[in-house]
Amino acid sequence: MAKVKGARNRIILECTSCGQNGVNKESRCISRYITQKNQHNTPSRLELRKFCRYCHNHMIHGEIKK
Repeated sequence: MAKVKGARNRIILECTSCGQNGVNKESRCISRYITQKNQHNTPSRLELRKFCRYCHNHMIHGEIKK
């Protein structure tokens, strides 16, 4: 397994509108993206506008815990 170099960590972004509808978090009807961020430059939680295939619209995807 490869070592993670530096301060870049892998994070998971989840659609905020799909998660608020009371859907089970392990369900497949929540849009999720995997990306990386630098912990030193952005210590707070990341939020990006990404396309949600279940809402069929660009929605805000927020960082969740692993």
